[in-house]
Amino acid sequence: MKNFLITGVLGGMGRATAKSLLDMGFNIYGIDVADTCDLPINYFKADLTSLDQINNVFKAVKQSVCSLDGIIHFAGIYQMDSLVEMNEEDFIKIFNINVFSIYRVNKTFLPLLKKDSIIIITSSELAPLDPLPFNGIYAITKSTVEKYAYSLKMELQLLGIKVSVIRPGAVKTGLLNDSLKSIKNLCDKTLLYKENTKKFNKIVNSVESKNVSPVKIANKIKKILKAKNPKFVYNINRNFLLRLLNFLPRKLQFYLIKRLLKK
Repeated sequence: MKNFLITGVLGGMGRATAKSLLDMGFNIYGIDVADTCDLPINYFKADLTSLDQINNVFKAVKQSVCSLDGIIHFAGIYQMDSLVEMNEEDFIKIFNINVFSIYRVNKTFLPLLKKDSIIIITSSELAPLDPLPFNGIYAITKSTVEKYAYSLKMELQLLGIKVSVIRPGAVKTGLLNDSLKSIKNLCDKTLLYKENTKKFNKIVNSVESKNVSPVKIANKIKKILKAKNPKFVYNINRNFLLRLLNFLPRKLQFYLIKRLLKK
């Protein structure tokens, strides 16, 4: 029986993937921050910003199973904010969860990963694109994750371990709701960009309305796990207008954003 570790297992994408892998007869070890879990998996409540808690999960998993066939990362948070108004604590927090937690889990659980296992890291369609205003901090963390994943693949291929990245666009999950709440909170609290964020809010709502089911992500994960030589990047539900904007010269991008969002 194959064994997989899933972080953020109780989120929309994590839950759908866990159910899909359970149907395939796989054994799932799941990590999330909720007190209880309603899935038939080996569940561990843990804060991935705490190395001690990650180590405790590792010890428990090691006692239960000799090796893992893969780690699938879904844990993460979404935040919109002004880079000149957000406080340092929030700036550090989103990096701690979106970037450093992936590093901690991979490093800690590496001894359990057997040859030909795989690490799948969830990025974002925003990662390869130029950042947008007010969404910069999230995009920065995801582009950092991709640079990390690329370097990790370079290294782990020497050990016979595969690394792939999935770049979802809008997915109908709790994270999507968080993004809508985040832009509303930004509109309410900003002192410098009251009118600009209201206009940006309309753009975000338009982009996020074109979302897909978490099941589509789960199906993509199954495809990756079945592939003998999986690709490094898998794109899912990329937004055409965001890609079109990114194809334009940066000077023109700056001009268009200014025209769209100015008072």
